[in-house]
Amino acid sequence: MGFTGELVFGRSDRPLLQAPVFGGAREDDEGGITSWQPRPGGWQTWQFHRTLPGDPEYVLRALVEWTGAPACIASVHDSDVALVVGLEPGGDRWDAWLNPKTAAAMTDRPLPELTARVPEDAARALSWARSAGLGANVAVATIEATLRSHDPFAEELFDTLLTHLGFPPAPNPEA
Repeated sequence: MGFTGELVFGRSDRPLLQAPVFGGAREDDEGGITSWQPRPGGWQTWQFHRTLPGDPEYVLRALVEWTGAPACIASVHDSDVALVVGLEPGGDRWDAWLNPKTAAAMTDRPLPELTARVPEDAARALSWARSAGLGANVAVATIEATLRSHDPFAEELFDTLLTHLGFPPAPNPEA
């Protein structure tokens, strides 16, 4: 069985868990909330193995308000598929499915409907990254290809999407 839960991505000089929306939640050793290796510039990913302290859209709005920076949340189901929703401080929102073939099968939405959205989803995701001061040299075709691709683990595809959008990759802790 794969991971089911949310991946929360945002930027702060402090741990994102200090945002009031998380109500004092803490990273724990039992797999409830874990942090990924942080990316340069204060970019962090937190993995919530259970549930967020509210609807993902509510958490996203509160996090963007607290950080003053773009953020996104990927809602992952069994590591197979994820719906990523991003928000800018100005209120512009985007969403995109990762692993669209699997998403079509799981949501009963036709694959052509999901893939027809990819160009617009990619452009909006790239605009979101640019609002963070990143992605200036990224071609929208790169993001389209990422959104059309398949990875057995949606979490890894989420990480790849962030890197392709221009967010600096996390340093390898083993290097």
